[in-house]
Amino acid sequence: MNTTVLVFHPHFDRSRVNRALADAAEGVPGVQVRRMYELYPDLRIDVAAEQAVLAAADRIVLQFPMYWYSCPPLLKQWEDDVLTHGWAYGSTGTALRGKELLLAVSPGAPADKYRRDGDYRYRVTDLLRPFQATSNLIGTRFVTPFVTAGAMSIGDAELAARAEDYAAYLTATVLPALGDHE
Repeated sequence: MNTTVLVFHPHFDRSRVNRALADAAEGVPGVQVRRMYELYPDLRIDVAAEQAVLAAADRIVLQFPMYWYSCPPLLKQWEDDVLTHGWAYGSTGTALRGKELLLAVSPGAPADKYRRDGDYRYRVTDLLRPFQATSNLIGTRFVTPFVTAGAMSIGDAELAARAEDYAAYLTATVLPALGDHE
């Protein structure tokens, strides 16, 4: 399986979590890691190049820190620019159909804050539903996200274990799909 990880972190050089995850992914055969803010520091996305990368992938991974319960701005721009009508969706937009879409996210707060009875009242997967709706539109299989909660306070040993788990998750033959209302 050809897996492409698109890392959307505007301050990758200062990241502990996303850097550890990306480093773990880079060591895995069949996994390509692209640091999107390094590729597009001027925020001008090469749409043809990005579409070619996606077309060659079987599993597409969007890796990012959660900011304000959402994604960094370059990821939203990338979606708007790259996932075009007639290519990714619409009657002739079938380029991504049948591929897998995986999100690897790192919210700053601990996992217990992201429960319906927690401080934020929403699970991380609830906050990611717009990505799932996009996945439905473009015909990809939305797999259960890889969540590394507590990014602001995660210890070194736990982070190392999460990075190891991430490398294994990226190469799993079958990943579970996330249901629409689970």
